Amino acid sequence: MNRIDELDLYLFNEGKLKEAYKLFGAHLVKNDLGEIEGTFFRVYAPHARIVSLVGDFNFWDSQTHVMQKEDDYGVFSIFVPDLGEWARYKYCIVTSYGSTIFKSDPYAFFSDDRPETSSKVYDINGYEWHDQNYLEERKRKNSFEEKLSIYEVHLGSWMTKPDRSFHKYNEMVDFLIPYVKEHGFSHIELMPVVEHPLDESWGYQGTGYYSATSRYGVPKDLMYLIDKCHEAGIGVLMDWVPGHTCKDAHGLYLFDGEPLYEYDDIKIRENVVWGTINLDLGKGIVKSFMISNAYFWMDYFHIDGFRIDAVSNILYYLGNMHVGTNYGAIEFLKNLSYAIKEKDHSVLLFAEDSTTYPNLTTNVLDGGVGFDYKWNMGWMNDTLKYFEKDPIYRKYHHDLITFGMVYAYSERFVLPLSHDEVVHGKHSLVDKMPGDYWQKFANYRILMGLQFTHPGKKLLFMGGEFAQMHEWKDKEELDWFLLEYPLHKRANKFVRDLLQVYNHHSCFWEQDHNPRGFRWIDQTNYDQSMFSFARFGKDDDNFAIVIMNMTPNAYENFFVGVPKPGTYEEILNSDKDIYGGSNVYNGLPIQSVDYDNHGYSQSIEIKIAPLSITILKYKG
Repeated sequence: MNRIDELDLYLFNEGKLKEAYKLFGAHLVKNDLGEIEGTFFRVYAPHARIVSLVGDFNFWDSQTHVMQKEDDYGVFSIFVPDLGEWARYKYCIVTSYGSTIFKSDPYAFFSDDRPETSSKVYDINGYEWHDQNYLEERKRKNSFEEKLSIYEVHLGSWMTKPDRSFHKYNEMVDFLIPYVKEHGFSHIELMPVVEHPLDESWGYQGTGYYSATSRYGVPKDLMYLIDKCHEAGIGVLMDWVPGHTCKDAHGLYLFDGEPLYEYDDIKIRENVVWGTINLDLGKGIVKSFMISNAYFWMDYFHIDGFRIDAVSNILYYLGNMHVGTNYGAIEFLKNLSYAIKEKDHSVLLFAEDSTTYPNLTTNVLDGGVGFDYKWNMGWMNDTLKYFEKDPIYRKYHHDLITFGMVYAYSERFVLPLSHDEVVHGKHSLVDKMPGDYWQKFANYRILMGLQFTHPGKKLLFMGGEFAQMHEWKDKEELDWFLLEYPLHKRANKFVRDLLQVYNHHSCFWEQDHNPRGFRWIDQTNYDQSMFSFARFGKDDDNFAIVIMNMTPNAYENFFVGVPKPGTYEEILNSDKDIYGGSNVYNGLPIQSVDYDNHGYSQSIEIKIAPLSITILKYKG
C-alpha cells in the first residue's frame, strides 16, 4: 500500500472519512495471481514517540519491526513480507512520557479468543453472498408502513452445546433461523457481536469495533448466518455502542498514552457506574472511526440496521441534561444518519433513549437527528408498572395504560420488552405478574397482546416468547425444557398465533405512526379496569377491535361500541384453553346491533373472559 493520501488524512481528521478501515489496520497484500505476498499495517497514534509491530512472527520483540512515521499527524505504517492470515499481533507504543504500552489494532478484522487480547490478520474479502433479491426488496419497501417484529438475541445464551460451550455463528443457522421463521418475527436483533473481553458485559464494553467476536467463530461464519437469514426473509439488526468503550488496557482507552478517542476532560470521560469511558464523538477522528465502522458492517456483513445503545448518554454529558447538552455528539448522530441514508436509505437506525430530546426520528434535512425509530421506554415502564399491580388496585392506575397514546405520535416508536427488563432482580415477564400461577400466565398473555396491537413496532427479548420463568441467565442457555410443560407450551402457542394475527392483518402496522391508525373506544372504564380500542389500516374497512379485561371478573353479555355496522369475527382470544385459559370465548361471527354505546350508534354483544385480551376483525 502507498503512503496515506493528504486528502484522506484531511477527511479523517475532519470526521468525513467514511471508509477508514481501507486505510488503517492490517491488510493482506496479494499479487496478480491472488497469492499473499505479505501484510501491510497502518495505525494512528499522534502522541507516540515510537510504534513497533509485535507478534508471534517476531517473538513479540519491539526492536524487530519498528514502524515508519508517514507524516506529522502521527500515522505509522509497515509492510511485513511473507506474513499471512491468522498472524497474531499488537502495536507496541512508546508514549510521549516514555512508558511502553501494548495495544490491539483498533481496525483489526479479527481478534484472538478471550482471555487473549491480540489482534489477528484476517482476509475480510471473498465471501460470496446470495441475498441480492432480499436487499433489492428491502430497498423497495417503506419500513414505516411495514410489519416490524424484532426478536432480540444474545448468541452466547440462546442455545448452547451440551458442555455449555458456545455454538458458532454458522452452527446457529440450523437452529435459530427455523425458530424465528416459525414464530413469525421479521427481524433478529443481535446483542453486540463486536470483540469484547468479558462475557458478562454482553458485548456492551467492546474493544474491537471492526472485529466480529471470535467467541462464535470467524467473521465469514457471521456473514454466512446473516446471508442465510436474508435468504429466509429475516432481517438482521446489530446492537451498536458508539458512545462508550471498555477501559481494558489493550483497547482504545488512552490508546497512545494520552486521550485520543475519549474526552480530554476526566469529569465527562468516566462512566463510574458502568466502568467505561465515554468516546468523544465530537472529535473528527472519532467521527471517521465510527461512521466508517457503520459502513464496514453494511459493506461486509449486509447489516439491515443499527440499534444505538445508551443514546441518552450521547445526547447529554454523562447522560445528565443538567451536566449539559453534548452538541458535538448530536452532530455526530446527524452525520451518521445522513451518511447511512446516503449509502442505503433502507438501512434502519434505532435509538435506545429514555430522554425527551425532541425530533430524534425527524429527518436530518428537516431539522431532526435522523433516527428511523426510537425505543418507547415510557410505554415500557408504565405498562410493566401497571401489570405488576394486583388487579384489585389497577383501577387506581388506569392512566398508566392510556397515557402512552398522549405522545404516541411525537416520534416513530418501537415498543421494547428487552433484556434490560428481565435481569438484575427485575424478574422475568411472567414472574412480574401478580396472582397465582394461572393468573400470572393470563396477565402475561394480555401483556403480549397489548404489545402487538398497540401502535408502534415490536421488540421481544428471547425467552419472552415462551414465558421463561427465571430471569435471563447470560451464562446458561434459555430454559428450553419449559416447553415440555403445558402452560409454557400454550403460552408459546399464543405468542405464535398472536404474531400470525399481527403479520396477516395490516391494520396493526400499516398506520403505526399515523393518528388515523388508532382510536380509543373506551379508555375511561376505571371501575372494571377495561380497555377497548380500534386499529385501522389505510382502507376504512380494514380495522380490528381490541378489548382488554385487566381483572379476574368475567362478563356474559358485554356491549362494546363499534365504528361500523356489520359482522365482527373473533380472531384471537387469550382465554382459550389451547393457550392455557378458561375457555370463555366468542366462537361465532357477531352481528352488530343498533345500540348507542361509547359514542357509536352500533354495538356488539360479546363474552368477556377473565384476565384476557380479545381481538375482533371487522368483516363488513
